[in-house]
Amino acid sequence: MSKAVNTRASEPEPVKGPVDKAMEVLEALVETGGPHRLGEIARRTGLAKPTVHRHLRTLAEYGFAQPAEGGSYRAGPRLLGLAAAALHDSRDLALARPVLADLRRRTGLLAQYAVRHGEDAVLLALSEPAREYRMYARPGGRVPLHSSGTGLAMLAAMPADEVDTLLASAAPLTARTPHTPTDPAALRALLREAAGAGYAVDDEYEDLDVRSVAAPVTDAEGLVVGAIGISGLTFTLDEQSVRLFGPMVRAAARTVSAGLGGTAPAFRLVDGDTEEAEEAEGTTGTGEGEPA
Repeated sequence: MSKAVNTRASEPEPVKGPVDKAMEVLEALVETGGPHRLGEIARRTGLAKPTVHRHLRTLAEYGFAQPAEGGSYRAGPRLLGLAAAALHDSRDLALARPVLADLRRRTGLLAQYAVRHGEDAVLLALSEPAREYRMYARPGGRVPLHSSGTGLAMLAAMPADEVDTLLASAAPLTARTPHTPTDPAALRALLREAAGAGYAVDDEYEDLDVRSVAAPVTDAEGLVVGAIGISGLTFTLDEQSVRLFGPMVRAAARTVSAGLGGTAPAFRLVDGDTEEAEEAEGTTGTGEGEPA
């Protein structure tokens, strides 16, 4: 069994306030498979049904939730409008969308853009190829940083002390599949590989039979703002394909970074207590020697 990153004694969880509970209800409301019944939302949040009902009623009054058939609820028009407005004004997302479409056309694979929220990578946009088999992915979906290509790419470009703090404060890392790295040494080895290549590889860490390749996007200050990646079934994204498409993904991430005023990210090679910054070769955009 893999060793957990964090083995601290369990600490009492802070008492949830009304805002915390409302946010949990709202998050459960927009989960896949909606509309959702009150009992289902209560099970997902761990809150009592009367509490969930009270929050749903308030959210509905403000247009953030909407009653549906059979006593269920779905996202309301005001929530959808706010989400659309925020996404429309997102500069990195506007830059990423055409890059994702180009990656999808050139690789024939699912292309995606994700950002970090705490210990998770949150999918904001995707470009999905037309195939007889489809991979499950949707905007708003969350996956742990340690088990996703986009998450590993972001971690590899973050300062070592920030990664250390993140791992120290996180709950024990969970194994999403038998291949998920949960040991600190194994995780750091993956980050070193990503730093050396300029892109990270998720080799069935999140889903069995699914592989992904991703590279970080940085802004004008050199801070990691997200990651561009592609995903496919392992028989379509084999080792040879990874070597072929990896530089494409790296160049795509540089293109978005360039639009934000950034340059090729300085990857941090994390090894114990030492940190060595290695500047990725080439310039933003499609670098020399990379597949066009």
